[in-house]
Amino acid sequence: MADYDSDSSGGEDDYTETNVLLGFASKEPTGDSISHLGGYPIWLGDSTAPSGALSKCKVCNDLLTLLLELNGDLPEHFPGHERRLYFFSCRRKTCRRKEGSIRGIRATRVAKGQEGKNVPKVQEATASQKEEKKPQANIGESLFGVTAPSASSTAASPFANPFSTPSAAKAPANPFAVPSATGVNPFSVPSSPLATTKPTSPTDTATTASTLPETFAQKARLNSPSVSTTTPTPPRPHAPWPSQSAFPPPYPTYHLDADYEALSAPSTPAIPPTARMDVDGEASSAGASSSKEDKEAFESTLDKTFQRFADRLAHNPEQVLRYEFRGAPLLYSRTDAVGRLLAPAVEAGAGKVTTSGGSVSVMPRCANCGAERVFEVQLTPHAIAELEAEEMGLEGMEWGTVVLGVCGRDCAARDVGEGEVGYLEEWVGVQWEEVAKRG
Repeated sequence: MADYDSDSSGGEDDYTETNVLLGFASKEPTGDSISHLGGYPIWLGDSTAPSGALSKCKVCNDLLTLLLELNGDLPEHFPGHERRLYFFSCRRKTCRRKEGSIRGIRATRVAKGQEGKNVPKVQEATASQKEEKKPQANIGESLFGVTAPSASSTAASPFANPFSTPSAAKAPANPFAVPSATGVNPFSVPSSPLATTKPTSPTDTATTASTLPETFAQKARLNSPSVSTTTPTPPRPHAPWPSQSAFPPPYPTYHLDADYEALSAPSTPAIPPTARMDVDGEASSAGASSSKEDKEAFESTLDKTFQRFADRLAHNPEQVLRYEFRGAPLLYSRTDAVGRLLAPAVEAGAGKVTTSGGSVSVMPRCANCGAERVFEVQLTPHAIAELEAEEMGLEGMEWGTVVLGVCGRDCAARDVGEGEVGYLEEWVGVQWEEVAKRG
């Protein structure tokens, strides 16, 4: 059984809870009106869509299909920021296993006056998070507006879902349906941090509509990139996002349920009743030597990274995603391009994919501001089973996991105005399924 790198445990020794938030597909509503698997994207700001340049496969130039939309609000890290994360994939068979056939987009809207405020530096965060054993203790509250269970409640109910029902009476069934009350931290509930900046009225709405273009603002604006001195990225082409009817048929839509990862304690395997022991010296020395050589040969060919991946997922086999902002992905392989890039940092023991000093990043830096990218979320193989549940035939998506790395500063796009929604493409690392392991 692989090491778990866990950070906390319940009142008993039969399981261990980690900082990783797992997502599970559900046909029934779960209280999260934003996050979903499959279906069509719902853009941040309702009507503001990205540039159409982000809608196409980089291999064949055909339109992509949505895999995942995730509410990415993190008020503890980025107060005043509204965030969404999107995964898109090309459905053409000829594009499989090719770079650019899966793309990731981050949508960000920063409330006016909040740009650059209280944004933690990557190097400070990586140094401090190692000391804080559970830095994501409130990640459920950040993403879903519901407080995660305390240690005492976890001990009483180790597998209780902190997001399916409110843990306190003051949290409504749907935290996104109503704005936060006066006197309450407006960012503890991801309804809209802009609501506290300026009260809305019909006049204000008309004024805003007249100042916002249909897609992106036409005036380029620098968002004071204090971290980097790199050359500013030129504005993306503002092609309109294609109409919904132009896209391929979507995957079925699933709501997302969430719970912190719970790992069962390793148990001693029972000895099969048919097993026998060689107590009479039946095996010759040559036979014993051959058995030892076979064992060593088997272990030398075993992909330990993949075995750890499979063992970890086996504890919660229905998970479709793993979430841990500034955490470490669970790698599918160590030998492919993504594995060679991320494995050294992941295996270093820090549990992060950036160096402790913050001077070197294993992911490409943010093309918009030059800051380091950090891990945020990854898709797991069970997402394929859910998305392709209605597909006929055996051939489908062939990835083992899809990793998303995002700007550690959550920078706003340069080509939008203050308080407007901007979309940026982020780094996607795809670990393709190895044919030898299939089945």
